[in-house]
Amino acid sequence: MPSMNTTLTAVPDFRVGHWTDPVGQTGCTVILPPSEGAVASASFLGPSPATREGVLLSPEKKVERIHGLLLTGGSAFGLAAAGGVVRWLEEQGVGHPTPFARVPIVPAAVIYDLGAGDPKARPDEAAGYFAAQTASSAAVPRGRVGAGTGATIGKYLGPTRAVAGGLGSVYLSRYGVSVGALAVVNPIGDVYSPAGELLAGPGVGPGAAAFTPGDVENTTLLVIVTQHSLTKNDARRLADAAQAALARVIRPSHTYWDGDSAFVLSSAALPAADPLLLGTLVQEAAALAVADAVLSQRE
Repeated sequence: MPSMNTTLTAVPDFRVGHWTDPVGQTGCTVILPPSEGAVASASFLGPSPATREGVLLSPEKKVERIHGLLLTGGSAFGLAAAGGVVRWLEEQGVGHPTPFARVPIVPAAVIYDLGAGDPKARPDEAAGYFAAQTASSAAVPRGRVGAGTGATIGKYLGPTRAVAGGLGSVYLSRYGVSVGALAVVNPIGDVYSPAGELLAGPGVGPGAAAFTPGDVENTTLLVIVTQHSLTKNDARRLADAAQAALARVIRPSHTYWDGDSAFVLSSAALPAADPLLLGTLVQEAAALAVADAVLSQRE
């Protein structure tokens, strides 16, 4: 009997695909909602985010739905992979209708992994196309894959003291409310379990840091998906709540050198859920997905 899917793709109609370069130590990950798109917003609390079309996710902006989301390594160079996702979606007839073409809306966010392997190895348009083309509803491969391939953790004593980061994903369902989460974990800080156990990093705290600006760059990327109907304002509030959850399991989080970004997507296939329960599940899923990025490497 196949094992139960306990990752983001357990939420119906969402698919995930990876492109992984294990030699260059980089990669990208694509999250695809249903073809009609997903209501989405985001929270960028990290002071150093690198994004594409992130401003469209602000609640006051006109575009309501996105058609894909790219998480990628390669720093700003990796944003080129979004072009491949857009191209693949256009070929499927998916996108925002305009008089002359359907235009796929594909926001993207990056981590800095140029020092993990070959700094010239970066996700490109072909990589994004492959990740979109191979996206499926199967359980999400986790660990050192996709955008988490070159991720590292606990760099506040310098890059030589860093340990492997990665990609984690979980699914939570309670009292008829469900959410999926996916995290790419590449922070300057340590990673702890929700119960407070040190999972990755030196664990001595930034007071002992030998870090100087420019030594390394960092960022944790988080995606929450649900079927429960949300407005863009609702999605933004939940993204802020998810950011707060990062602070429980990444210490320190949201530092000067982190671009911590949280995205919330809703297919709106189900009625709105109780906001307190939904917010609780979002925060739990965010914390567990971060921990899973570490624990999945030990399975």
